[in-house]
Amino acid sequence: MPLYKTITVNEQTSLAIWKVEESEDDLWKGIELTTHCQNRFNGMKSELHRRAFLSIRHLLAKYGYEDADLVYDEKGKPHLKDGNFISITHSHNFTGVIISTAEEVGIDIEMQRDKILRIANKFTQFEEYRTLANTAAIIRKLTIVWGAKESLYKIYGHKGLSFLHHINVKDFMFDNNKTTAQIIFEGKSSMYGIRFLEFENFTCVYATRDNE
Repeated sequence: MPLYKTITVNEQTSLAIWKVEESEDDLWKGIELTTHCQNRFNGMKSELHRRAFLSIRHLLAKYGYEDADLVYDEKGKPHLKDGNFISITHSHNFTGVIISTAEEVGIDIEMQRDKILRIANKFTQFEEYRTLANTAAIIRKLTIVWGAKESLYKIYGHKGLSFLHHINVKDFMFDNNKTTAQIIFEGKSSMYGIRFLEFENFTCVYATRDNE
């Protein structure tokens, strides 16, 4: 079982990352889907997406949950029936979940690609990063910023929330592996802790209310 990494964020919060290497048949072992999720699965044309979908159910099982414990609201946001908080992500052959008993959480995994240079001005003030030593460093930093904003959007989830105008990520050093972010939206302000890790040309970013 390629459980790639687990991280204890704090006493109430944990995350797990899966590297999808198994066949679809192998990933079906021990998994039973609800009618809703089976219909979703049946509509997936990509084998990689199907395998990722199944791998997430294995991550749920690590925390004692099965597919029936997971429900989605009208916005597509996942929830756990027992009231605990969850966020889910997948990118290519990596999937991840973060679960907390105490607070809303968000997670995002992204592949580090130069494509992000072309869309940077849509989600951040790109000029802030031109002082970095090389293009690779800029791509790394922009991917972290995008992941942070995506994680926060998953937490906040309000229609009209703009990555560029409403979510501010404080600058950071790579070696610190963390920063903070602020959402200012509809006259309200909220602060979040952001943490990140990099592996195999991918970046995982996760957000919590814990700023330590």
